[in-house]
Amino acid sequence: MIHFVLHDANDTVAVVVVEGVKAGTAMTGWIMDEDRTIEVQARQDIPIGHKVALKDMAVGDTVLKYGIDMGKVVAPIKVGEHAHVQNIKTKRW
Repeated sequence: MIHFVLHDANDTVAVVVVEGVKAGTAMTGWIMDEDRTIEVQARQDIPIGHKVALKDMAVGDTVLKYGIDMGKVVAPIKVGEHAHVQNIKTKRW
């Protein structure tokens, strides 16, 4: 089962595509550009459509999604954590 998807192997977050991801879930992700899978364990519950962190990130790091800079980290994020408005903000304002 595919739990999350990402386009680029360099992405730092991916989108969860299934309901019911709970902390401790062993998740499989599909890297679309390379047609291969990776494994990440969820550290927190993550709603469908939200992002999961694929690497540890520190405050000020750039977040990459679909190969594009989509914001900056404003609170530390660990691999497998829910990456959303509580720890990522746009660079636009």
